[in-house]
Amino acid sequence: MSNTNSAGSPTDGTTTALTATETNQAQTEVDGKQSDDDELNLAAQVELLEEENRRLRSEYARAKQSQYRRTAIGLAVVGLFSLAIGVAVSDGREVLIALGMTGLFGAVLTRYLTPSQVVAADVGERIYAAMSANTAAIAAQLGLAAKHRYIPGENRVAHLYVPQQTESEVPALDDGPIVVTTESRGLLLEATGALLFEEFQLALAGELASHPEPLAVQLADGLVQQFELADAIDADADQADGRLTFRVTDSAFGDIDRFDHPTVSFLAVGVVAALDKPVTVEVESVTDRADWMVTCRWEPDTSNTSTE
Repeated sequence: MSNTNSAGSPTDGTTTALTATETNQAQTEVDGKQSDDDELNLAAQVELLEEENRRLRSEYARAKQSQYRRTAIGLAVVGLFSLAIGVAVSDGREVLIALGMTGLFGAVLTRYLTPSQVVAADVGERIYAAMSANTAAIAAQLGLAAKHRYIPGENRVAHLYVPQQTESEVPALDDGPIVVTTESRGLLLEATGALLFEEFQLALAGELASHPEPLAVQLADGLVQQFELADAIDADADQADGRLTFRVTDSAFGDIDRFDHPTVSFLAVGVVAALDKPVTVEVESVTDRADWMVTCRWEPDTSNTSTE
């Protein structure tokens, strides 16, 4: 009896150890399977979100194109209706026919000049953010000043000059992009807003204003109505002091205090183009009436100021 019991004890211990090992292995397999399931679920969710983003972008593009088509149809209806009235009645026939032809012409332009692709603002903002961060890092590494200066250009309407010293001389255009002359040091770059401003000029009705007050209205309308880079822009001008201040609300490209932001760059380039003078730009965050305040300063014309 005692031999049976002593022989049975090791068997029971071995069985217990094997059972514990098998249990651990089984638990490990369960945990591994659960981890794999979690990864698969996460991958599936990411794929669903990506598909949803693609669908939303497509719907947004279709909605914008549909809006253009509805506008074209509306203009065509107004044009045809005005022409019909003009043919039927004699009073005001010339005005009605002119209105009808204008409506039809606008409908044709709207229909055939509709953009085939619409890029969401967040896509453009992310592209700009990377470029801005890289250029700002280079400027910081070179120890350049925080105040940026926009100067008249040749091939482009204006260039961005980031000096090492705030009061340094404006360099020659062929000294860039890295300026290391005895009079000035810094970076001389193409301004982000230069190409935007060229597009703005093509669509501008009339000439670019040469005085700060009407110029501010033109530039604000271009950013809000043409490029939709902000919801609202208010301006305050002081020609005698050489200052033009813009208050920007709801920027489409996020914070505008970053390096050569499209909104700030466009405004500065516009002032340079109108006045043909270097312009220094300051950007600060505000809380009253707007989100941001952009101040463009230039050397005032003392002769005109004294005459006035």
